Amino acid sequence: MIEKKASAHWEGSGKAGQGTVSTETGALKTHPYSFRSRFEDDTQPTNPEEILGAAHAACFTMAFAVGAEKAGFTVEQADTTAAVRLAKGDAGFSIDRIALTLQAKVPGIDEAKFREIAEGAKKGCPLSKALAAVPEITLDAKLLG
Repeated sequence: MIEKKASAHWEGSGKAGQGTVSTETGALKTHPYSFRSRFEDDTQPTNPEEILGAAHAACFTMAFAVGAEKAGFTVEQADTTAAVRLAKGDAGFSIDRIALTLQAKVPGIDEAKFREIAEGAKKGCPLSKALAAVPEITLDAKLLG
C-alpha cells in the first residue's frame, strides 16, 4: 500500500483570498493558487484543475510506457496534455470533460497496437479510475514516425 500526501492552505475570503499548495516530495512547495486563476484571467498562480490535469497526464503517460514495455516495445518519447474543463451547470461547477492528447514515438510498433496500448492506459491508470465520475474522458493519440 502506498500513500502520497499533498496539502493546501488558504487565507482570506473565497474570491479575494489566496492559498498555497504543497506536496510531500517538495515538487510543489507553498505554490500559490487562487480563485482568479481558476475563474478569471490570472495566470500566475495555479488552480485545482491544472494540478488535476498534470496528475492525470503524468499517470496516463506512465501507464502507457508500462503497457508498451509489457507488450515488448520501448517508448522513445511520449508527451501528453490533459485539458480539464470546468463547466457551470444547474448544480454548480463540475468537471465535465478531460481531453487527453498523446504524441509518442515507439519504434517498431504498428498503429493498431499503439492505439490498443493507449486505450488500455486511459482506462487502467489509477487517476482515470479515480476520475470515473467525469462524464467524458477522451483520448487523441498520435504515433510519431
